[in-house]
Amino acid sequence: MLKKKTVILGVTGSIAAYRACDIIGALRREEIDVQAVLTKEAAEFITPLSLQTLSKNKVITDMFALPEKWDPVHTSIADKAGLVLIAPATANIIGKLANGICDDLLTCVVFATKAPVLIAPAMNEKMYEHKIVQANIARLKEIGYKFVGPIKGYLACGHVAEGHIAETARIVKEAKRLLK
Repeated sequence: MLKKKTVILGVTGSIAAYRACDIIGALRREEIDVQAVLTKEAAEFITPLSLQTLSKNKVITDMFALPEKWDPVHTSIADKAGLVLIAPATANIIGKLANGICDDLLTCVVFATKAPVLIAPAMNEKMYEHKIVQANIARLKEIGYKFVGPIKGYLACGHVAEGHIAETARIVKEAKRLLK
């Protein structure tokens, strides 16, 4: 078992944000602690209460919220990470990370951690195939970030194409591998 391991789960603004619930449940069944970081855009798709109920941890949404105790939130979260998993990952978050943009809690956590980073993209196939998105993914892979998916599946736009978030079991399997 992977006791005492913490996955920081970054949830970004995609219709696939609902899959974060499945991922949290699967990780918790493996006795892995999950700390969810919800972007402002993700909160348009899923609530902090849902993620908090499943993870049994407070969901962090705002880097500037007054802390209960003195502790810079982005670095304290980064320090406890055994893995940072971003699922779903939008083209926006991939672009920010690839270009050093650190303008929200999730990007600050990623840049402040020494833990491995696993990214599970989810987006329209035209966005995923775009040369800039592919260049950003290549850049992140070059510096050691890992990716799982996307896969061919039904997309919110009605297309069946590559861009669907990877299956939960595959994401969790890769997360467990990186936690070792």
